Amino acid sequence: MRLTTKSRYGTRLVLDVAINGQEKPVPLSDVSKRQNISLKYLEQLTRKLKQARIINSHRGPYGGHMLAKPPSEITVGDIVRTLEETAAITDCAEEESQLCGICNQAGDCLSRWVWVEASKAMFERLDRISIESLLHINKNQMKPRP
Repeated sequence: MRLTTKSRYGTRLVLDVAINGQEKPVPLSDVSKRQNISLKYLEQLTRKLKQARIINSHRGPYGGHMLAKPPSEITVGDIVRTLEETAAITDCAEEESQLCGICNQAGDCLSRWVWVEASKAMFERLDRISIESLLHINKNQMKPRP
């Protein structure tokens, strides 16, 4: 699986909302300007992130978006699963059964185990990276250097 801009931009969107939406909702137009991401694309990502209960939206003149739960409870794995709509790095690694039926080696493929294990390992790591941890890394990198 090659992670698309959905995952990368979605993570940037959630981080931006986490940083700027602590006291009031963040308009997507502001995120679009800060992150240099198309407003239309952010709207598509936002729909999925709202359905997954990662962010909430607030209507009205002072509306925008806020995190739906604390940053410690949102992981990069959550965002990637939501936006990529799969947790596998290959098509054949999506199914639990031995016979995936995806390629011409279905049932006889000796390498399928590798892709299943690689998918698990990738998400085990992404699930350990919370938005809160990224915020702390960001703060530490922004400190002035002596």
